[in-house]
Amino acid sequence: MFFKEIIFDLDGTLLNTIEDLGTATNYALEQCGFPTHPLGAYKQKVGHGIRNLVINALPPEQSDQTVDKVLGVFVEYYVSHIDVHTRPYDGIAELLRDLQTAGTKVAIASNKFQEGTEKLVAEFFPDIKFCAIFGNRPGAPLKPSPEIVEEAMRLGGIGKDAPGEAGRDENAEGLVAMVGDSSTDIKTAKNAGITSIAVSWGFRSRENLVADEPDYLTDTMEELRKILLP
Repeated sequence: MFFKEIIFDLDGTLLNTIEDLGTATNYALEQCGFPTHPLGAYKQKVGHGIRNLVINALPPEQSDQTVDKVLGVFVEYYVSHIDVHTRPYDGIAELLRDLQTAGTKVAIASNKFQEGTEKLVAEFFPDIKFCAIFGNRPGAPLKPSPEIVEEAMRLGGIGKDAPGEAGRDENAEGLVAMVGDSSTDIKTAKNAGITSIAVSWGFRSRENLVADEPDYLTDTMEELRKILLP
C-alpha cells in the first residue's frame, strides 16, 4: 500500500518527551505546594493536552483557579526546559526524510500546546517540510476529534475542500494513515476514516494498544518502515 499522506503524533511517537514533561509538572506541583510523582507515572497522564496533564497530576477535585496557577508555572518552566532530555526515537529522522524523498506528504497532529509543538519540530526536524504542524490551538478540539486530521488532509491536498486542483484526491480511504502511540491516536484515525498505525515504543503498553484494535501495530522502526515505505 502506498500512502499519500502520513499524519504523525508527536510525543511518544516521534519524540521521547516524557522526562521533560514529568520534570516540568513536578516542578510546578512542588512550587505550588503539592506532592510530586515518579517520572514513569507520567506516561499514563500525558496525551490529552497540558491542562488535563496538570489536572491528572493534582490531587482530586481542585478548583479551576488552582489548576490555572499550576498550569501557569508549568508552561513557564516547560517552554524554557523543553529540550533538556527530549530526543527523537532512533530512526525517526531518517524515516521522515525518506518519506519526504518518496513524495509522501507528512504532517503532525498533537495534543501538545501549539507553541511547544512548533518549537520541538523546528529543533529536531528542521529539514522536513511538514504540510501541517498542529498542536492544541485555541478554539480547535483535541484528538480524538477528527477535525485536526481533516484539516491536515486538506492542506496535504486530500479531500473535496483541498486548495487547488493539482494532486487533489477526494477519497481518503487507503490514502492517509495516522501513526501514534496511544488509544487517542487510534480513535482519531478511526473517527476520520483513515488507516490507524500504532507504535509500541511510546507511552502506552502494547496490551492497551492491542485492545484498541489498530489496523497495524508495530514494535520496531523496521516494521513501521515496511508499512510506510513499501
